Amino acid sequence: MDFELDDEQKLLRDTTRDVLARNYDSEKRNEITATDRGWSPQVWKQLAELGILGLPFEESDGGMGAGPVEVGAVMTEIGRRLAPEPVLDAVLIPGGLVADGGSADQRVQILPALSSGELLLAFAHNEPGVRWPSTKIAVTASSGDSEWTISGVKNPVPHGGDAQRFVVSAALPDGGVGLFLVDKDASGVTVAPYATHDGLRGAQVSFDGAAAEPLGDGGDARHLIEDCEVRTQAALCAEAVGAMEEALRLTTEYLKTRKQFGVPIAKFQTLTHRASDLYVLLELAHSMSLYATMSLAAGKKDPLVASRAKLQISRSARQIGQESIQMHGGIGMTAEYPVGHYVSRLTAIEHTLGGGDDHLRVLATSASGPAQLL
Repeated sequence: MDFELDDEQKLLRDTTRDVLARNYDSEKRNEITATDRGWSPQVWKQLAELGILGLPFEESDGGMGAGPVEVGAVMTEIGRRLAPEPVLDAVLIPGGLVADGGSADQRVQILPALSSGELLLAFAHNEPGVRWPSTKIAVTASSGDSEWTISGVKNPVPHGGDAQRFVVSAALPDGGVGLFLVDKDASGVTVAPYATHDGLRGAQVSFDGAAAEPLGDGGDARHLIEDCEVRTQAALCAEAVGAMEEALRLTTEYLKTRKQFGVPIAKFQTLTHRASDLYVLLELAHSMSLYATMSLAAGKKDPLVASRAKLQISRSARQIGQESIQMHGGIGMTAEYPVGHYVSRLTAIEHTLGGGDDHLRVLATSASGPAQLL
């Protein structure tokens, strides 16, 4: 099997890299993330014009019809530049749910608008005090007079403050978990946005009898959520690889330029060995990220594959992040220098949809018998 990108995929990767490099250096990113929105509408427009926002959606739904490999290539470049635009949170995750489970009318109404950058969604699924991989949902859905309403609290909702509509998971009256579309401006919806430590945005979204539209035909949608989480894990792994590559590049460049006792500290054997160990960890992470992506490309949406990849990504990200800070010394902790921001983003990725220990428990349980996810 050929794991190299073909010419079109390389062009997509290089174009994305060029666009983000023109718009973001560490100073510009700090400036943008300090704004109320936390990302650039101008960059968002450029991504839409390039077709990146519609990348995974079918051409009949206004997208580009690309696959997981192309999505992974774009996410790696987003990680490399720490681009704060909510490509994953506002488009790929909720849009993927609509593409998989939405009715024809819902797809026509939503997906072209997502691809053009006119509409932002958010997936409201996480709940306070619930640790992944729990399937317990406290938000409830109720039906009456052929209409649905939902009540409860979702937090954190990544980029929930930017969304015009939400895809919301809620417990159904007869059991199971349904997915619903809810307008941000609907009566009974309260959104409280906040900044996260990695420079991005989250929100607490409260629903109090808010009007809701079932996604597609309604009914139990747990299989759609599981497939969505597998795709999300693969995308996060690809983003983490880009961030790790850049963190390691910054660290090795610093070792070459920082001098002690009249020589670059890269001449010190101990630091050279430590940098070599980080390169090995990066290659392991890259291989596992590729494994998750190629599994999706082969049509296999396996949660265990996602857990295997996320476990190695978590381990590599933590070690590369800690060593990068330490080898930079005090400058690595400053807000003005980029390496600390890469470590912060890697930490956030490691904590999203389960950390290394969580995935290790899932894999250990699967090896000994059917998983019991409480």
